[in-house]
Amino acid sequence: MFASMAQRSGHAIVPVRADLTDAAALEAEIGQYLVDAVVHLAGISFVGHGDETAFYSVNVVGTMNLLSALSALPVVPSCVLLASSANIYGNCAAYPIVESQTVAPANHYAMSKATMEKVAHLYADRLPIVIVRPFNYTGPGQAPQFLIPKLVDHFKREASSVELGNLHVEREFNDVRMVCNAYFALLEKGQPGEVYNVCTGNSYTLISVVEALQSLTGHRIETKDNPEFVREGEVHKLCGDPSKLRAVVGIQEKYTILQTLQWMLETP
Repeated sequence: MFASMAQRSGHAIVPVRADLTDAAALEAEIGQYLVDAVVHLAGISFVGHGDETAFYSVNVVGTMNLLSALSALPVVPSCVLLASSANIYGNCAAYPIVESQTVAPANHYAMSKATMEKVAHLYADRLPIVIVRPFNYTGPGQAPQFLIPKLVDHFKREASSVELGNLHVEREFNDVRMVCNAYFALLEKGQPGEVYNVCTGNSYTLISVVEALQSLTGHRIETKDNPEFVREGEVHKLCGDPSKLRAVVGIQEKYTILQTLQWMLETP
């Protein structure tokens, strides 16, 4: 989605093809480019990924390899935007969450992202790095193992039931277009060395998402609890404070949860 939105805005996109874990291949490919900015979105993002060590080899070592290759360029990019995750905050006592909140990763995915941020600090004297912590977002094309695409698929098929884990977890389910627009703005206006929550401050339970889909489609579905879908160290609520983001990039275009779900329902 980010690449297609960037191209529609007139930007030329150069995708990196090399494996992030192959430092030599990555450095050889990066050395061929002269780019204005870098947006690092690659990595393992599904919390339930089966190989826990892969979180660290890809998200941490892979990012280190990328930053090493970029710092070796004769002319470094004007901005290197690294996508971390709001998941690193873990379970907080106070909401909405601000960037100064002490991080408390509750799973290997979150720990890998928190470690990635620490690694990035080692390159701060060589690269203009901006770190973003996006809260949950969704849209057409998101992998079906994620919750919202899974629910949308069940409603599209008019399934009679769907198996879910904890129905009472609460998340921001922001529109991917808002997130991409925030990234574009931070590439121009973000301050190197700073961390920004990419969020709206609006959160929803899974139950409320199911109800929204029912209202949009007129189809009712039975939700079944499956204990196997409840993860160890489950983060119960993630809701961020967008004040720092808005102070830099202004008020972002708002998409309601109903607009986002309708977009997903209408997209083949």
